[in-house]
Amino acid sequence: MNKAYGFIEITGVVAAMDALDIMCKTADVELASWERKLGGRLVTLIVQGDVSAVTEAVETAAAKAIKKPASYAVIARPHEEIVKLVELSASRWEKKSAGQTEEAAEQPEK
Repeated sequence: MNKAYGFIEITGVVAAMDALDIMCKTADVELASWERKLGGRLVTLIVQGDVSAVTEAVETAAAKAIKKPASYAVIARPHEEIVKLVELSASRWEKKSAGQTEEAAEQPEK
C-alpha cells in the first residue's frame, strides 16, 4: 500500500465533521488525527489511506463540504518527519480522549 495523508483545514467544528463524513463515505480512508485552533474556529482533519483513496476523499470533501476549506492537501509517501508529526498529534488526541473517559468513570452514578 502506498500510504498517504490528506489534510483539510476548515472553519468550524460542524463543517469539519461534515467534511470528515464526506471523506469517509467517499473512499477507504480513516481519521489519523485532528487539531482545533482558535477555539475550534479552525479545524484541521488528517485522514490516511492509499494515495488514490485519500486523493478522492479530499477532493470530494473540498468540493462538497458545507463550507469551503481554508486549505487542503494530499501528501503521498510522506517523509518520516511528517509521519512523526501526525503521530504526535494523534497521541495528544488519544491522551485527551483517555483522560475524559477516566474522569467519566470516576464520577459516581446518580
